[in-house]
Amino acid sequence: MTKRASRRGLWTAVVLAAGLGGLALVAPPLTPGTIESAPVTVITTTPPAPVVPLTPEELSARVVPTIVTITAPAGFTTTAGTGIVLSPDGVVLTNHHVISGASDVTAVSMSNGLIYDAEILGYDSVSDLAVLRLAGATDLPVAVVGKSAEAARGDAVTAIGNAEGGGVPVPAPGVITNLGVTVNTRNASDGSRNQLKGLIEVDADIRPGDSGGPLVNAVGELIGVSSAGNAVTDRTETSPAPQSYAIPIDTALPIVDQVLGGRSSETVRVGPTPVLGVAVKDHADMPAGAEVVAVSFDSPAERVGLTKGAVITEFGGSRIASSADLNAAMSSHRPGDTVAVTWVDVTGQPGTGSLVLDEGPPR
Repeated sequence: MTKRASRRGLWTAVVLAAGLGGLALVAPPLTPGTIESAPVTVITTTPPAPVVPLTPEELSARVVPTIVTITAPAGFTTTAGTGIVLSPDGVVLTNHHVISGASDVTAVSMSNGLIYDAEILGYDSVSDLAVLRLAGATDLPVAVVGKSAEAARGDAVTAIGNAEGGGVPVPAPGVITNLGVTVNTRNASDGSRNQLKGLIEVDADIRPGDSGGPLVNAVGELIGVSSAGNAVTDRTETSPAPQSYAIPIDTALPIVDQVLGGRSSETVRVGPTPVLGVAVKDHADMPAGAEVVAVSFDSPAERVGLTKGAVITEFGGSRIASSADLNAAMSSHRPGDTVAVTWVDVTGQPGTGSLVLDEGPPR
């Protein structure tokens, strides 16, 4: 097994940026009774054979062909990550932060070496998951899916991914150190933050570029999606002991099913992403709403007359009292929708208008 480089950092969502950014079942009790004349048959069963862990070489041979390395340009940065193949025709599971803001996404299959354009089918930014489809893919090897609910502290695991964006899968062995963990993460490429819950904590050295890759058990079954770790690339810093986190596969698969079923929700976006063209924050004073801190050039917001300092108070018939309210209201719309918006400008004057939402990158 390949030994990995030195380990450092904060709980960082483990992408690599280049350019300007870098569970119990309870059986009911038996009630004593009498059996008058029923014959009793004794059934003997053979205990299941013990699970035999795979060797490092066997593990890599099983897992590596089921992953892709991902490249996702976003503005002045390019993010490197990893994806897990779930179907022979190229449905891939990865992290949302790998593809967030990406203008286009490409993936290289580790089974055949081919480069695929990847369509973003949908994503959940809260859970940090995204579902892609590789254009024209056929007959790809797929991950063997296990059950994260059966994972336990002390279990041997291995994370495999596109470490440091090198394009060559590198295994990182370790053990599970905790379950059901909540962590606050920071995206290494754009500094955005998120809180992830119910994670699997491991002492494997998950590094930038490993994001979206598989965490597998001793027999190569997929039990988690690598998402965050304390490794950094600055080799002048003191290396801490590895501490990394993966999203349980039992959490991820229902979101995959939701995306593939075309069912959007408040957190799950299916299909193209609508764009208003503003950056907002919560407005500290009255009126409550989403305060505009920046407006993109020639965006729907600019065309309707929104300017910096305006407070959006209503969007598409929904009352807006915070930036989160605006994001939730946006989640029910698609590019091309005509939406009514109401605001109060920086001078206190009310404004209203209708705009047509543009299509933009995932956010």
